[in-house]
Amino acid sequence: MTPPPLTGPLTGPLSGPLTGSPGRRPRPSRGVRFRKAVIGAGVTAALAALNVPAAVGFAQDRLHDYRISRPEYKAQYGSWSQVPVPEEYRTNAIHAALLHTGKVLLIAGSGNEQKQFDAGTFETVLWDPEENTFTTVPTPDDLFCAGHAQLPSGRLLVAGGTARYEVLGDAVEHAGGAMLVKNEDPDRARTLPAGTRFRSPSGVEYASTAEITVPPAAKEVVPGGAEVTASEERVFVTAVAEGEAGITAEPAQYEIVGLQGRDADNLYGLAQQMTLDDQDFQGIDVAYEFDPVAERYVPVPPMAEARWYPTLTVLPDGRVLTVSGLDDVGQVVPGINEIYDPATQTWSEGPERYFPTYPALFLTADGRIFYTGSNAGYGPADEGREPGLWDLEENTFEPVPGLTDPDQLETSASLLLPPAQDQRFMVLGGGGVGESAKSTARTAVVDLTEERPRYTDGPELPQGTRYLNSVILPDDTVFTTGGSEDYRARGDSNVLRAQFYDPRSNEFREAADPTVGRTYHSEALLLPDGRVATFGGDPLFADKADTRPGEFEQRIEVYEPPYLHRADEEERPRLEGGPEELARGGTGVFRTPQADRIATARLMRPSAVTHTTDVEQRSVELEVTRGEGEITVTVPDDPALIPPGWYMLFVTDSEGVPSEATWVHLP
Repeated sequence: MTPPPLTGPLTGPLSGPLTGSPGRRPRPSRGVRFRKAVIGAGVTAALAALNVPAAVGFAQDRLHDYRISRPEYKAQYGSWSQVPVPEEYRTNAIHAALLHTGKVLLIAGSGNEQKQFDAGTFETVLWDPEENTFTTVPTPDDLFCAGHAQLPSGRLLVAGGTARYEVLGDAVEHAGGAMLVKNEDPDRARTLPAGTRFRSPSGVEYASTAEITVPPAAKEVVPGGAEVTASEERVFVTAVAEGEAGITAEPAQYEIVGLQGRDADNLYGLAQQMTLDDQDFQGIDVAYEFDPVAERYVPVPPMAEARWYPTLTVLPDGRVLTVSGLDDVGQVVPGINEIYDPATQTWSEGPERYFPTYPALFLTADGRIFYTGSNAGYGPADEGREPGLWDLEENTFEPVPGLTDPDQLETSASLLLPPAQDQRFMVLGGGGVGESAKSTARTAVVDLTEERPRYTDGPELPQGTRYLNSVILPDDTVFTTGGSEDYRARGDSNVLRAQFYDPRSNEFREAADPTVGRTYHSEALLLPDGRVATFGGDPLFADKADTRPGEFEQRIEVYEPPYLHRADEEERPRLEGGPEELARGGTGVFRTPQADRIATARLMRPSAVTHTTDVEQRSVELEVTRGEGEITVTVPDDPALIPPGWYMLFVTDSEGVPSEATWVHLP
């Protein structure tokens, strides 16, 4: 989707010849002058021919730079610029969340760097896009590949992260597996440190990789005495010895080395088998609320389950549904879901349902959860992949059919199309399960207001694309950018393209191309001034032949949509005063010198995005009444449409030019 060539005469720095005359050489003697002149001409012609590609490439680059700098081009396609980031603040942005202070939280944790993990070096950077300043935030745990959600207070809930990095293929030198540790003592809990050894009946020893606490056994008085039910906790263990000596194919009971007497009788391990199979990432159960005002992580009680790659989805009352992830032994959490209540900072059991990791779960206007089918990574290809509507109260699931390329939903993008009242959802691109080279250009849209919702194909992307980031803009268009055609940009397959999707016409139109590749571990989000910021990118390789390891992309690139080039700051609509808090079903009066030009108003929920999964962003249409020097906006009264929290209020004029956002709070 390259913009059409510019027409008209070429003027400015590129006018005139693109090549200069060759350098002068000493004149030859008269006797050999002609022959050498012929030879010289041939050599010059040959050299010129050899230099044609370089000269043409240079000229084309100059021409491209010239074209994209023209005001007419920017007004039609927008423009990109890179943010200068001081070296000490460059980080592997795995997660990005916009806070109600206007700052962007960039969470790296260990940043997909084993050395960082081993050193206990975990990073978070806070970026102020208005002042372009950066701050480092102490990061208490490895929040790499956690989940996050905006809370009613404006804090960000961050839950889960990394307990252990994966070990794959020939790197698996020690057999390992899940160990269930049992405690039959009803009077005492026991804490077993990391490195606790378990011995099999044949004498093979295994060491635990994490500390666990096994609670006391349950004791119930029954006629004639008491009945004791052993408590249990799970831990991953690896063989002390290398190689096949650590393989155990049969279920067995394991003694805990060092325990004696009654302790040895009451505490023991159970395991099915120990293998040299791949050992996946393992999750942690920690949870924090990030305080945007104090700019620090505040610990809250942990989850019942450890989770790596979980999805957190806000509910109508402000509680947060927490789903999926890899657990503390590297297995997909088997349908055990939890709900966090920020009012009491407690966790409770949610309805059971299995999903692959990072499932795209959106709150709908009727309070159900819509699973678009998008996900990001782990789980079997034939389980939990079907899109559908999940009723949490009844724990029922209504499949939504119609998707083309249903086997290529992993690493696809999805979103609630604007305005949210229409309840139309879109899926864009995606790829095959795991490290598949498959990718699809398919997009699809479903209208949940229909009696029997069904996906229908939308316009195709320019090419098959995984890891596409899609951002809702204040003018009700969707900006999509980046991604790669192959798994983690193998074969130098970064997609350096961007486009707009218009939900009204169901069409794509071109946008200026980004200059930084964004693939796995990349993010994009809307800023309060109407720009789009892009972060991250984690290619597997650094060359087309896939011979050199890739490097994490630490540059920040910002896109200015065409609407910011169609009006200067004085011409943009602006809100100059109004309430900071709005009530559902209520109204708010805002002063503006452009009242007669205001066409639309939108409440836009700030993003919290990772792995192309952003279930937070939504744009809610407000009714607008114009007055003298002011407008009145009316807020819908449905909490499932507008969950509690902070929102950006944008107003837009009849030309589609938005104001800068005013932050408002809905309790």
